Amino acid sequence: MTLRRGLALCALLATPAQADFIDTTWTVTAFTGEAWFIDPDALTGATQYFEAGFAEGAFYGCDFAGQSATYTSYDPAAFFENPEFAAFAALEDTRLTGASTLYVHRITCEGQGDPAARRVLYPFVTTDGRDVAFYPFEGGIFTLEPDR
Repeated sequence: MTLRRGLALCALLATPAQADFIDTTWTVTAFTGEAWFIDPDALTGATQYFEAGFAEGAFYGCDFAGQSATYTSYDPAAFFENPEFAAFAALEDTRLTGASTLYVHRITCEGQGDPAARRVLYPFVTTDGRDVAFYPFEGGIFTLEPDR
C-alpha cells in the first residue's frame, strides 16, 4: 500500500504543471475601460517579461531581488461572481469567457530589503488556454498575449 502511494505521488509530481504559466514575454495588445492618467495607446505593443526571479516591462520589474509568485485557480462562475473581479465582466474576450479555469496570479518582488524597491503585480489573470493574460490598471484592463 505504501508503494502504491509513493508511485502515485511520483506520478503526480512528474506531471508538468502548466497552470502557473507566466514565464515568457507578454505583449500588450488591447485596453478595455477608462484610462485615467495613462495613455493606453502608448502601451500597445509594449512587453512584460517574466523568467524565474527576473521581470521587466510595462507594469512591473524585479531584478533577481526576491521575486515570488503564487496563484489561485477559479472556475469562471466563481471568478465572475467575486466582487474583486467585477471589472472583468466588461471584457468580451472569448479566451476569458470560454476558459474552463482562470488563474489569478500574485507576483511580488521583495526588493532585497529595500522598501522602496518592493513591488506587487496583482491580479495578473491567465487562462487554461495559455494564450492570453489580463491586468487591470487604472480604470480598465489591459490584454496581453504571450510571444510564441
